[in-house]
Amino acid sequence: MSKRAVLEVIALDVEDAVAAQAGGADRLELVTDMAADGLTPSVAVFAGIRAAVDIDLRVMLRLTDGFAAGDVERLVGVAAELRAAGADQFVLGFLDAHGGVDLPAVERVVGALDGCAWTFHRAIDRAADRDALRKQLADLPGLDTYLTAGAADGVDEGLPTLVAEAGRRGEPGYDQTLLVGGGLRLEHVRPLRSAGIDAFHIGGAARSAGWAGAVSEGAVREWRRALDAE
Repeated sequence: MSKRAVLEVIALDVEDAVAAQAGGADRLELVTDMAADGLTPSVAVFAGIRAAVDIDLRVMLRLTDGFAAGDVERLVGVAAELRAAGADQFVLGFLDAHGGVDLPAVERVVGALDGCAWTFHRAIDRAADRDALRKQLADLPGLDTYLTAGAADGVDEGLPTLVAEAGRRGEPGYDQTLLVGGGLRLEHVRPLRSAGIDAFHIGGAARSAGWAGAVSEGAVREWRRALDAE
């Protein structure tokens, strides 16, 4: 039998978080301001969600739209505040002007996380060289997941890359979990599960009314059923 798939849902507030857990989410990605593709939520929002649900929470560390690190020292300070409030899993990822990983920025922020687990987010889908990025990050403490659609334009385009990367597990830079998200639809589940991929990330797909509305418990439950059926 296939390993139970992880379902991660984007949550903006307590209402989202409660609905996502009730629908069967295993983990939440906490963000604010989806108009900027998801920025770091406040400590107060994190604390409220942490008090409301008991599933894992990964908190975005990103202060501005785009994939540049921006003010790294401020990011480090924000990470420290979240750690002090009890956050123990994070999401981050920074590129330089040439599409390479901004390794100094990533290392500086990761150094403030005290070994916590973290996801390198969809910046990988904008990288000039995915393989090189993975190998540069391979030994950083706490990195256990890549959130990726396989391509900048989403899973429809990136599916062959995702399947190929899933087949490289065990090679240097390829031991991290592939968490698939970005234009993900229910019809993608079967080929991804057949390739051995067992982690899925949804945002708008968890909201019956789109980003204008809250997370729908029913929409999340539909995804839970689909993943459990494979």
